[in-house]
Amino acid sequence: VMVVRQEEGHIRRYVHIGTGNYNPKTAKFYTDLGLFSSRPELGADLTDLFNFLTGYSRQQSYRKLLIAPVNMRDRFIKLINREIENCQKGKTGRIVAKMNSLVDSKIIAKLYEASQAGVKIDLIVRGICCLRPGLEGVSENIKVVSIIGRYLEHSRIFYFYNNAQEELYIGSADWMPRNLDRRVEAITPVEDPDLTKELQEIMGILLSDNRQAWDLQSDGQYIQRRPVDNSPELGSHKILMETSINN
Repeated sequence: VMVVRQEEGHIRRYVHIGTGNYNPKTAKFYTDLGLFSSRPELGADLTDLFNFLTGYSRQQSYRKLLIAPVNMRDRFIKLINREIENCQKGKTGRIVAKMNSLVDSKIIAKLYEASQAGVKIDLIVRGICCLRPGLEGVSENIKVVSIIGRYLEHSRIFYFYNNAQEELYIGSADWMPRNLDRRVEAITPVEDPDLTKELQEIMGILLSDNRQAWDLQSDGQYIQRRPVDNSPELGSHKILMETSINN
């Protein structure tokens, strides 16, 4: 969504980029995120995107946004390649990605390559996942978890360590050919320090879940996590609800 206003003799654009639909029914039980911003670069990118949608222009480059079917897959592959290169230089490589489904063969192949280079990868994939974690010589450094709880996990979050210059993105697209090739989708960087901290806290809570989390095994089976040795039960949805109420 973009709202254009004239303020004090200047044009100012306000944008909202979310991970879900503007649907009052699903909003009651989907978990989603949204970024509301007046940053000029995002406003300019969304203007170009709407011109693309209407056929007014065929924009092929964007300042901040990752746009499908224009540049999204290539941009994600470059971000994964950067983590690979950092590992090859003896630095830390780390990726955390949350989505509904992981199907795209090119990105899966790149994640396997990253794992073999030493990049530590956590994937939070609620639905279909065509990647197999924990395969010897292929994906030992990849873990996949599915969170199935009170609400339907629907947000897409992407984290790249980037040699301690961490980058986070949110948006509407899964890593699937239909999203990357056959739909118009948008992914935005989240650059405000308070917001990036909050996103990392959310992912940390999801990854620590031992009540609603199912770990994907290398044979394609899922095993539900359970508290170990009298450790406390950590249900991510309960924790996030309590955090929201307290805030």
